[in-house]
Amino acid sequence: MSRLTAKALIATALVPLIAAPAAAQDYGNFEGETLRVKLIGGAQYEPLYAEISKWEEMTGATVEILSRKNHFELDREIKQDIAARTLDWCVGSNHTSFAPQYGNIYADLNDLIDAETLAAFVPLVLEHSTVDGRLVQLPRHSDVSNMFYIKSLFEDEENKAAFKAEYGYDLAPPETWSQVSDQAKFFANPPDFYGTQYVGKDEAITGRFYEMLVAEGGQLFTDDWEPAFNSEAGVRAIDWFVDLYNANAVPRGVPNYLWDDTGLGFASGTVALNLDWAGWSAFFNDPENSKVAGDVGLVRAPKGSSGKRTGWSGTHSFSITEACENKEAAASFVTFLTDHDRQMIEARAGLLPTRTAVWDDAKGEFAADGRDFMVEVFDTFSASMSEDAFTPPLIPEWIEVSNELWPRLQAAMLGDMTSQEALDEAARDALVIMEDAGYR
Repeated sequence: MSRLTAKALIATALVPLIAAPAAAQDYGNFEGETLRVKLIGGAQYEPLYAEISKWEEMTGATVEILSRKNHFELDREIKQDIAARTLDWCVGSNHTSFAPQYGNIYADLNDLIDAETLAAFVPLVLEHSTVDGRLVQLPRHSDVSNMFYIKSLFEDEENKAAFKAEYGYDLAPPETWSQVSDQAKFFANPPDFYGTQYVGKDEAITGRFYEMLVAEGGQLFTDDWEPAFNSEAGVRAIDWFVDLYNANAVPRGVPNYLWDDTGLGFASGTVALNLDWAGWSAFFNDPENSKVAGDVGLVRAPKGSSGKRTGWSGTHSFSITEACENKEAAASFVTFLTDHDRQMIEARAGLLPTRTAVWDDAKGEFAADGRDFMVEVFDTFSASMSEDAFTPPLIPEWIEVSNELWPRLQAAMLGDMTSQEALDEAARDALVIMEDAGYR
């Protein structure tokens, strides 16, 4: 952290942004300023944006939201802006998986936000938010997935007896992905009820495949950056998805599913097991939104055949464009959106904070309020973040390689290609990408 701290000390001309509760902070005076922003949208991202009016009242500025899209659509729009040279906005939602591909369009936040503020964030998250020595994003919340399940299904004595008779072992929350497969097939009763589900397009399915690949003992690239995912481990990983799709243990629409689809699907009470990030936790247990409220169990993500748990992880964030004419206002805004009070709002919904103190403060609040499930959520996800989490390669080519992989993964699911054919074809195209980028 010494490099980040030292660089941050040069930010002497900007309004001080210190790591204290929002009520004690001076976010500056930007009367008459209009800040143009592009934000990620979706059910678990929106509550934070209700706070924007407070920043406007404190600073006199106005925030104009130009986009509010899922991250894959937002990524495509940003790339269009780059190509058309229309980067005429100041703040954008970002992610550690996406950030390396954007070159130098985003400013170094070490020059804009003071060291004391940055010191309040988890150091490893700041490290993952750094590209080529530049802190190009301020962490909002982190993500990793664990297994939610409907408790009553596993507690039912008839289910226990029938499962034991069919599979030869006791029905219990899954410890391995092989058990998830068995249980998903056992519980499935299409088209009314499904054993599990998964995201099926864009970088979402690439990431799910990637973590299953790692859990099966495989790797995306060799040490020389040659694609290595078309291995026996890769075939086992993709076959897990294909097998459940062919068995009708997952909804037929999963090739088009993204995160809102899986979250809302589990909350509908029609899915037994759901690997998902923590941001849905409070929603799943809210009787106004979820049919499984009060009946939700949670365990660590299962292990693959290698004995390693899945744990694809990353961090949502906010970035400031180099083209922004008022970086001081933009720095104030992104610091406000990620301050202690704002992260507490997101933590109450289950989103994993990136400020160290918020972990303890949120868990203490849950315990005091008798929200035992949320205490369990924070304990479980804390263990996953510290022991299981791993990022994709933080290289500019990650999304480009993903764009070669995910259509082939879909094709294998749908039976248009064998698993080996799909991975071999994707590996050939990924190799071209890496060679063109100078890795080989």
